[in-house]
Amino acid sequence: MSGSSKENTVFVREATGLVKQVSFLDTIAINISYMSVGAALALVGFTTILLPTISGVNLVYASAIGALIAIPQVVVYTIMQRRVSRTGGDYVWMSRSLGGFLGGSLSFMGITMETMPYLALIALSAVFAIGSVGVVLGDSGMNSLSTSGSNPLLQFLVGSSIFIALIVLNIVRPRAGFRIISIFWTVGIIALIVSIVALLYAGRTGVENYVNSLDISNTSYQSIAASYHGSHFNFANTLLMLPYFALFTYPWFNAAPSIGSEIKGQKAISWNAPVSLILTFILITVPFATMYYVGGFAFINGALTNSNLVNDYSFNFWTLAMGVSSSFPIQLVIGLGWILFTVAVLAFGIITISRYLLAQSFDRFLPEKLSYVSPRFSSPVVAHVLDLVVTVTLIGLASFLYGRISSLYGAIVASMIYFAFVGVGAVIYAVRHSNDKSRTILAMAGSLQVLVFAYLTYEFFAYYSVWGGNSLAYGYIVATFIAGALIYITSKRWHSRKGIDISIAFKEIPPE
Repeated sequence: MSGSSKENTVFVREATGLVKQVSFLDTIAINISYMSVGAALALVGFTTILLPTISGVNLVYASAIGALIAIPQVVVYTIMQRRVSRTGGDYVWMSRSLGGFLGGSLSFMGITMETMPYLALIALSAVFAIGSVGVVLGDSGMNSLSTSGSNPLLQFLVGSSIFIALIVLNIVRPRAGFRIISIFWTVGIIALIVSIVALLYAGRTGVENYVNSLDISNTSYQSIAASYHGSHFNFANTLLMLPYFALFTYPWFNAAPSIGSEIKGQKAISWNAPVSLILTFILITVPFATMYYVGGFAFINGALTNSNLVNDYSFNFWTLAMGVSSSFPIQLVIGLGWILFTVAVLAFGIITISRYLLAQSFDRFLPEKLSYVSPRFSSPVVAHVLDLVVTVTLIGLASFLYGRISSLYGAIVASMIYFAFVGVGAVIYAVRHSNDKSRTILAMAGSLQVLVFAYLTYEFFAYYSVWGGNSLAYGYIVATFIAGALIYITSKRWHSRKGIDISIAFKEIPPE
């Protein structure tokens, strides 16, 4: 596989038009933002109340297991980034290994179009965060935003408005789009630290006083703790939570690679994945450990399955930290950080989806107009507009048809399938193109990645009622795969009439 083709007519043009302006810090912020720590800490209760059992489910151990099984993927992404750093990241690697039809169709289904329901999920999560913060700060009117399905029109309007504003920003000021991720991420980290300190300072007494002050009928700290029956750890039951961490955190190392052509420096390319794994493990595990330490394991597990606390009082890490604090400024810092930590996911999701759309259109898999980069703004305008239309539609469907955030979980299984095939692509690449000692490492890591995501895919389907199995999610997956296959066939025939064989593009690394 050569680095460039002498005949670049197969590609839309000889360069993407994007600029190398992303620093090492930006790549870390981008990856961690996309791994959605803030949303994961907020939405866990909406999942645990649906589990068949909470007995022995330990979130700290589940996080550790999730991080451990993510190591093969980190190895794959690190090696492949060093070899092929281009816009579209893993789409480029996989499609060059599996071919345009299969690789392109899987990428279109599993990451290009799947990112849009994920962004819709995060947009609604941001609405939930805004409403929950308002309620904790004393504005009961914000309850219509914090309770799923209570006011679908308002939730749709708020979520869509946030998303539209970020799209516009990324069109007219793309550099600001990257910078806002780093700023929001930093504020989120500060709020996370403040939350942990607030919980440790309040201690068990503070948690008891907060819960009892809610004055829920026949419910108190003591009764919630007593409602839990089980050990501190059951391996089989803890594995039930692995799809949750797959939804929000550990698999999303594709964020920085997707903007490979815009990353400055070899260090950023080589180290963004392993550093992101370590930091994400700390950021998601320490808060759960703090909740267990301060509140007690029995109370936390009991509270996370108490429908009154979860649905009516938005019980989660953030609201608990705000609730135990008697200082309004501290509550405000925590609440603002929670919101911005969530919006940061949207900020980069918008960037990454536009790069996948651009990369696939650059190969002529998708219509060429999607690869248009505005010479005035240096941003892929048409790709952003397509993302806007589809994502806002999905926000509306989730709000009005299902009335709950978890209705979009099921669409994420497309990415689990996609990541499994990325592992297959890594094995094929190792066999075909690697002659050094990394060949064995890449092949082994790719094989392990296939096994990990095959298992996660099974978990999603085996417990479909927990993981958002519905006609919207599964229909979206099937429709996008079929659409991707038809698009490739149509594009190949269309371009062949012009004397261009687009299959050649999938034998060459695209230009930067």
